Parts: sequence; structure tokens; C-alpha cells
Amino acid sequence: MNIKLGFIGAGNMGSALIKGIAKSGLIFPENIYVFDKQAQKTEELKKLYSLNIMRSSGEVVQNLNIIILAVKPNIVKEVLEQCKDFFDDKKLLVSVAVGIPIKFYKDILGSDRKIIRTMPNTPALVGEGMTLVSFDNNIEETDIYTVVSLFETVGKVEILDESLMSEVTALTSSSPAYVFMFIEAMADAAVLSGIPRDIAYRLAAQAVLGSARMVLNTGKHPGELKDQVCSPAGTTIEAVASLEKNGFRYAIIEAMNECTRKAREIGKKYG
Repeated sequence: MNIKLGFIGAGNMGSALIKGIAKSGLIFPENIYVFDKQAQKTEELKKLYSLNIMRSSGEVVQNLNIIILAVKPNIVKEVLEQCKDFFDDKKLLVSVAVGIPIKFYKDILGSDRKIIRTMPNTPALVGEGMTLVSFDNNIEETDIYTVVSLFETVGKVEILDESLMSEVTALTSSSPAYVFMFIEAMADAAVLSGIPRDIAYRLAAQAVLGSARMVLNTGKHPGELKDQVCSPAGTTIEAVASLEKNGFRYAIIEAMNECTRKAREIGKKYG
């Protein structure tokens, strides 16, 4: 892509995107510009990728037309106030902040500003992220193509109506935490059976990875794939019966409902 890209924020998600984009060759590192209050982060990125360090968020916005805002939700307003005078209707702001609606950005920057809201998740750190993208009616097709291409360097991308962004938080943004707990619990059970912990973690993680790949690659319903493992009077169906007895499915559903409730609360706070 023959574009120059600016980053405000070089934390986990900002760094993951910079790494993915630079390694993909989609944008040459010399066309990537970044600012973060913690100078050590930007210096490390410069050493790795030979990108450009900016002195302020305002300088990023003033000099670039595509800006990725990769800061925590609690400082988004502060950053926007610092650089709002440099925005115009030609610049595109792409936010990764969870829970903050497009309207919040436009209330500060102006109703004609181009804003794309995204919600990536932490597996982007290893190139296996799932990013949701939403926008309103003043975004052009080329803008959408650009943003989707950028986030595809760290995983998969789906376009979603903004009205569903809170609802999907539990399914993508927060769900890695549940999966990590599941892996940890399986490993704990394996350790209880005498399997060394380091081996237990590897086996459990690979089982989850392989199972997820089967769902994606085969296109089969997860229930069908489960049935293929459950032999009559076998070991797996005993485990499944125990999970059902202890409310496994309900626990997941209830947890996700609570996550969604909290996401809606955050959205209302900024909306």
C-alpha cells in the first residue's frame, strides 16, 4: 500500500499491529509513524523495524491522513482533546478502544470526521486475532478496504454493524480469557493424574487449537464434531455427561451474558 500510517499508542495492541503490518510488507516501515508517552516503547520499535518516532499525538494527526488510535479507553478523550485541532474531513481515525461508540469521537472532533471503530483481541499478538470493524455512512469503500487489509496482518476480520459491538464483546474480545481458564483447568486435572505441568499445558493448548481448526476447516456444526468423539459407553461421553451435570454450557452462557451487560454499561457511559 502506498500510504503513510500513524499510530498513537504503542502498547500491546499497537505494537502487535505495527509488527504484523511491518512483517507483512503491506506498508514499508519507513512509512509508519508512532507516538507513545513511554519513549522506551517507541525506541524499541524503531530498533526492530526502523519506523519513525513522533513527538506528540498532535504531530501524528497533523502529518498523516490515516491514524490508528491504540490507547486505553480511559485516556481516549484526553488524547482527542489534544489533537482535535489537527483533524479535518480528509483524515481517517481508526480506534481500537473497547466500548467507545463512533458518536463519542464525532462529538469531540466534528460530525463530518471519518471514524472507523474496531475491536481486535489479544491473539492478534501471535497473528491469530479476530477483529470486528464498524463504521457509519461517511466512510468510503477505499477506507474500509485499507482498514480491513491492515488488521488482516494480525488475523481474521469481520465487518459488523456498530449496534452489535457491545453484544459481540463477550464472543471475541473477552473470550480468550475463558479459553485460557479452560486450558489451565484441563492442565490442572492432568497434573492431578501425574502428568508434568509443562507437558500438560502443551497438550491442552494443542487440543484446543486443533479443535478450533476443525470447526473452521470442516464447516461442521460443533455438536456434530463432538458426537464424532463420543463413542457409545466410552470415556468421552462420561466426561460430557459430567460437564452437563455441572452446568458447563450454562456457566459459559451466563458468563458471556454478564460480559455483554458490562460492555453495554461502558457503551452508555461514553454514548
